[in-house]
Amino acid sequence: MEKPLATVACLTFNHKKYIRQTIEGFLMQQTDFPIEIIIHDDNSTDGTTQIVQEYADQYPELIFPIFQRENQYSKGKKPLINFVFPQAKGKYIALCEGDDYWNDPLKLQKQVEFLEANPDYVISYHNAMIVDEVGNIVDYSKLPENLKKDLSSEELIQGTMILTLTMCFRNVLKDFPDEFFKVYNG
Repeated sequence: MEKPLATVACLTFNHKKYIRQTIEGFLMQQTDFPIEIIIHDDNSTDGTTQIVQEYADQYPELIFPIFQRENQYSKGKKPLINFVFPQAKGKYIALCEGDDYWNDPLKLQKQVEFLEANPDYVISYHNAMIVDEVGNIVDYSKLPENLKKDLSSEELIQGTMILTLTMCFRNVLKDFPDEFFKVYNG
């Protein structure tokens, strides 16, 4: 497979009700560049693992699962840092947890194009809606008004809230500074 320009990184644990919609949101992405999808299942016990395996079997050149035999988060491990980021081949990483989903087929294309055109930016993010378990819109905006702007490097370091499922950032960190473990977002 051609080296991916973007890696989709997904953490999941007992998300059986949601993981299909999450993965379908990844598969619907329309990009003019190659992507890879890494799904880390942290020893789910509800059938999530089997669903992820089903998709990985169906898309072996696109979906790369990491299955844990013991829950790593409960052992104090950071699954993104310890297991997913070291495997990510993309120049960019987009995050989406297993109980969230994307509904815009051009999400990755738009964010990667923006980052490619703006080398002084390290991250792109956007707003998101809140929906309930059956898909009813609870709120059209999860992002507070004061955060609908470009964030400075100082605001990023301070850990200003960014919605995890909306992040797409440059895959540049190999060593993680202490500040990383103090921010709200993974």
